[in-house]
Amino acid sequence: MKPLGLYLHIPFCKSKCLYCDFCSFPHPRTETVEAYVTALCNDLTARASDCADYTVDTVYFGGGTPTLLSAEQLERIMNALTAHYHLSPDTEITAECNPATAERSLFLRMRRAGWNRLSIGLQSAQQNELRALGRLHSFEDFCKTWEDALSAGFTNLSADVMFGIPEQTVESFADTLEKVLACAPKHLSAYALTVEEGTPFGRRGEEHLRLPDEETVRRMYLDMIARLNSVGLLQYEISNFAKVGYESRHNLKYWNTDAYLGFGPAAFSDFGGERFGNSRDAEAYLRGEDITAERERPNLSERRNESVMLGMRLARGISLQGLAERFGESFSKQVGASLERYRSGGFVQKNEDGYAFTPEGMLVSNSILSEILDF
Repeated sequence: MKPLGLYLHIPFCKSKCLYCDFCSFPHPRTETVEAYVTALCNDLTARASDCADYTVDTVYFGGGTPTLLSAEQLERIMNALTAHYHLSPDTEITAECNPATAERSLFLRMRRAGWNRLSIGLQSAQQNELRALGRLHSFEDFCKTWEDALSAGFTNLSADVMFGIPEQTVESFADTLEKVLACAPKHLSAYALTVEEGTPFGRRGEEHLRLPDEETVRRMYLDMIARLNSVGLLQYEISNFAKVGYESRHNLKYWNTDAYLGFGPAAFSDFGGERFGNSRDAEAYLRGEDITAERERPNLSERRNESVMLGMRLARGISLQGLAERFGESFSKQVGASLERYRSGGFVQKNEDGYAFTPEGMLVSNSILSEILDF
């Protein structure tokens, strides 16, 4: 049977962070959350027949904050999954968690129900930076949540941090990393702040946010790569680091262009040769309506470009032989020649079977890929 990843969107949170552009709704009413869980379970049941030929080997509960749901609600969703889908014995089942939204009793029930991985969002260990982001928790809250998860039996824990955020310095970011490393994470995600239109940060404008300058952000990124690699958290993707064997199997599906199916508002899918996405209309979803907003069947050119764009996000880069087998020798040679131009500048490196970005190249990867690929 073919492998498949499932993404389940839980769009509720305690409050909306000032930078957040995700589909999430703060301060949900109890009855709204309950209705959403019912709608999600119904959706899982209705679409199960499409997946009869697939084995689900990764499930990712994203948000929002999935751990705002009660243990009973989370168990209902898991029961719908196990009742209607073929899950492999070693399925990676991840839930995102904000500090101070869950405690040991919830983690114990999640662990018993089948969850085996948590991604805990710290963002910063500095209180002034957390306030500037609009986060409600403290570093102490993060430590308590982390310890609760460990004591409940979770051994595969990931932490999220951000860099390039308001009030941050090279030194404060380095301190955040050291404090996270003291927790011995198996995985760490580190995202550069992007100021999105429509968010409070976007309305305020970058000039009023006291952001570190471009050279400072560059130094933060390169110093971070060196420090994390030095302790065995190896970079395997532009923003992700892991101990060997603890890479996010679910997120690798996106970068390897494998099949995945998304449930809930704003969830996206690449399934059955089609790409499609849902609208953000949570009210329509609660009514059981189809909220698919866009559906396309990418042509060969789009699939070729997508394969290079996503593959080059990975530290291992792309295989020219792999490209040749999928898309033909001529396309593979064209990509190789285009990337070769960036070797002398230190942005791209040749590996055994293809090309990969250097750390410096990852900083400017979007501009390089936009130059060599035809979108």
